[in-house]
Amino acid sequence: MNMKTIVSVAAACGCITFATAAEEPTEAEKGEFKVEDIVSVELGLNLDSRYMNYGVIDGKDPVLKPVGYLTLFDWVYVGGEMVFDVTKGNGKRAWGEGYGNRAGKYMLIDATAGLAHKFDLGESLGKLSVDFYYIYEYFQRHSLGMYDTQYLNLELSLEDLWFEPKLWIERDIMADNGTYVNLEVGHTIPLIGRTEESESEDDDEPVLAFRPSVGQGFGNTQRVRGYDFTNNGNALDHGGLMDTTIKGELTWKVCDHLKLTAFLAYSDFWFDSNIRDGARERNASWGKGCDHSWNFYGGVGVKVEF
Repeated sequence: MNMKTIVSVAAACGCITFATAAEEPTEAEKGEFKVEDIVSVELGLNLDSRYMNYGVIDGKDPVLKPVGYLTLFDWVYVGGEMVFDVTKGNGKRAWGEGYGNRAGKYMLIDATAGLAHKFDLGESLGKLSVDFYYIYEYFQRHSLGMYDTQYLNLELSLEDLWFEPKLWIERDIMADNGTYVNLEVGHTIPLIGRTEESESEDDDEPVLAFRPSVGQGFGNTQRVRGYDFTNNGNALDHGGLMDTTIKGELTWKVCDHLKLTAFLAYSDFWFDSNIRDGARERNASWGKGCDHSWNFYGGVGVKVEF
């Protein structure tokens, strides 16, 4: 091989090396142009054995809840959920003739807009998830006069800590000006670790995980009164500790874009006897089998993310 040939081969290799290096994005560029950082979509469908709010029954029979959210730039999102009655019982038992047979029809629509982001607080605390959002809630019209309402919500959570604390504050700004606060602690137990085929190297979410949790709710006077907690037919005139909920959640990450979920929960009113009696009276409107303050309920769901 003569000198001219050697020089030609070296030049060709150099050009290839330079082209490869030029085409390969830097770490900054990799993070800068990810499509999922610009727009992401979450769609879900959940089937719950009962429709529950604040530890009391809002629907004795199963409900179907489709959900959908669109997130822009990992900050701003819009979307919401609907609640469909599966059987006719939820309409005829609680709301009487005016509500009627709602089987297969929607009960309410929640339209949501919010800001959500995770902030790095260092090694000790990990990431702080902040979610501030507005909900407009539209009820299906009927002769008994259920009305629309609006909420402001703030959720704070430290998911990297062992006991995963989560604080949820809800303010009703239209119906009763009530405030509800819920503090939850839990722990995610990986049953099957992450797969090597995961698209994201930073994704350490397990394939199968179980998360037990305990949550405690508190409602001010307006929230307790506005949600029809009564004592011998008279509206309660004080706030206090409301529902205590023990929950177990199972999440199966089928692939990077698909999850299956299931949960089982128990709730009761342990700490305030007046509110407990009020919850018992409220639940009793659903029939003899519901005339107690405690409830067991569960559900299954599917979630698609891309």
